[in-house]
Amino acid sequence: MGLWGRLARLVSGRDPAVRQEAERILLEADFGVAATAAILDALDRGGAHDEAALERIVAELLGPAGPPALARAASPPTVVLVLGVNGTGKTTTVAKLARRLEREGRSVLLAAADTFRAGAAQQLQIWADRLGVPCIGGATDPAAVAFDAVQAAATRGIDTVLVDTAGRLHTDERLIEELKKVARVVAKRLPGAPHEALLVLDATVGQNAVAQAREFAAAVPLTGLVITKLDGTAKGGSVVALRRAVSLPIRFLGTGEGIDDLEPFDPGAHARRLVRD
Repeated sequence: MGLWGRLARLVSGRDPAVRQEAERILLEADFGVAATAAILDALDRGGAHDEAALERIVAELLGPAGPPALARAASPPTVVLVLGVNGTGKTTTVAKLARRLEREGRSVLLAAADTFRAGAAQQLQIWADRLGVPCIGGATDPAAVAFDAVQAAATRGIDTVLVDTAGRLHTDERLIEELKKVARVVAKRLPGAPHEALLVLDATVGQNAVAQAREFAAAVPLTGLVITKLDGTAKGGSVVALRRAVSLPIRFLGTGEGIDDLEPFDPGAHARRLVRD
């Protein structure tokens, strides 16, 4: 049942107990305290207590969509860093992005800069083999892997480098410093790089994703968010909470485990999915 199906009998009530029940439903859907209050207040101000009004309010809170395509450097290669904590589906997201770019006619090289997790480079190589794209790895220093990947792409005339960085807790200062080093080294090899830095967040962790986004944004200039695992949660309100808490565009949504299950973020479509489905 969609959000409206659970809220319909509550949002027009003036009884404090009814309002509390509406707040509970929104909080359980991971909208967070601020977005929950904003939604209910906007419904009261607008006077219209119907499905269309709720959908419009949620879409407005989601803000404008980010660019539907990844940046393209004036002089290739374009370098895209993909960041996130462990378990968000970061490496799979790299593969999905590679698939999208190839369909757009762009050539892609993958960089296995996750030298921290056992088997990470092998996992990325498997994806590279399936996609038929080159993959650079081997060095133990993530910054060295990223440097070699940019060098290889420039030599081979490849358009875009996708750098799969190590999953790290946003509170792990050593790994955050390592991430900063990767960004510095890439910029030294290719002025203006990285051209994109995408943070992958797991929709199922709810409000923890807000803390992760804030910490990563403080460490590396981010250009957008990718929200994954929306197929496995009824708590899609976390996307609204994220967008309200962090002034970064949501660029893509991961809606399944398949290689094609990555869609450009559309605020109106996501609001409709939350409210009606």
